[in-house]
This record gives sequence, C-alpha cells and structure tokens, in this order.
Amino acid sequence: MRKTKQREVILKVLGEHRDHPSADIIYEEVRKFLPRISLGTVYRNLEIMSEAGTIMKLETGGSIKRFDPFPDPHPHFRCIKCGAIEDLPFKIDDSLFTGNTEEWAHGRAVQNLNIEYTGLCIKCNGNSTS
Repeated sequence: MRKTKQREVILKVLGEHRDHPSADIIYEEVRKFLPRISLGTVYRNLEIMSEAGTIMKLETGGSIKRFDPFPDPHPHFRCIKCGAIEDLPFKIDDSLFTGNTEEWAHGRAVQNLNIEYTGLCIKCNGNSTS
C-alpha cells in the first residue's frame, strides 16, 4: 500500500479515536486538515487500509461500518441501545485464527476473526460512575 498524505491524515484522525468512528465522522475531522478531500476518497482509503490490514473495519449486522485503528484481532462490545462500540480488555486466542484452520474450516478460506459481545454499555445500563 502506497503512503499518501490523505492516508496519513486519515490514520492520524482514526488513531485519536477509541470509539470506532464511522467513515462520515472520520471525513468531517479529516476535512479540518484537508478541506478539499471528498467523502468518496475517505471511504476508498478506509477500504484500502482495512484490506491491507493497517486498520480494522467493523461490520456489525445492520449497522454502519465503523473503523478501529488496531488491526489485530480483539473482542468488541456493542451496546444494543446506543450503538457504542468499545474494545474489551482481553486478548483473543490467536490459535483460533492463525492456527491450523484446515482442522475445522473444511475448505473455507478464513480471512478474519471478529468476536463481538452485545448488551447494554455502562451508561445505558445505569451504572455510570461519573
């Protein structure tokens, strides 16, 4: 993947987020640095970067694509009320993905591992400590 000013700024903006923003949110912030960039360019670059493994694209059922600056497989929690997505503080057993997949994949070409927990976040569950 070629390094461009646009990708550099997109990565910088995404890296400042821990809330897994959508392309629209990233676009609005990137425009502060590159006012002439188009939404299509941001979408294309996010797709290219996720396909290259530089970032992670989160596609949860029926929702907007969200992006994560950390490409290594890790679990997420998605709130079913407000839609917030957050990283969970534990690691996925890499052998589920990088191990000998022939034993269980039965001819499938495994390309990604996504573990998502759903429920109510701390705020929506009414247990906010702030």
